[in-house]
Amino acid sequence: QVQLVESGGGLVQPGGSLRLSCAASVSIFSIARMGWYRQAPGKQRELVANITRGGSTNYQDAVKGRFTISRDIAKKTVYLQMNSLKPEDTAVYYCCADTRINVYWGQGTEDTVSS
Repeated sequence: QVQLVESGGGLVQPGGSLRLSCAASVSIFSIARMGWYRQAPGKQRELVANITRGGSTNYQDAVKGRFTISRDIAKKTVYLQMNSLKPEDTAVYYCCADTRINVYWGQGTEDTVSS
C-alpha cells in the first residue's frame, strides 16, 4: 500500500509559478514510476509528467519547457515545478505511483490560473 499526499496548489496569475509536492509513504525507489496527472473541468484526466525509478522523465507536449518534474529520494517526495502558467493549466493535479503491481493516486490539489 502506497499513500500519497500532495501539497502546493492554489491560485496564481498567468505567467506565475507554483510548485507541487507529493510525499510518498514508502521509498520512491520501490515505485517503478511516479507522475503527475491533471483533470480540467469537463475533460479527461491526462498525464502531465512522470519520472521513472532510474530518473528518466517524460512530459506532455503542452508543458515541455515550462514544467519540471524532480524528486528528493531522502524525503520520499516528487515535485512538479510549474512556470509560465497559463489559464489552460487550471485543473486538479493528481500524484500517481505505479509499482507495476498497483497504481496509487493522491487526493488531488486544485490549481487555478486566473487574473
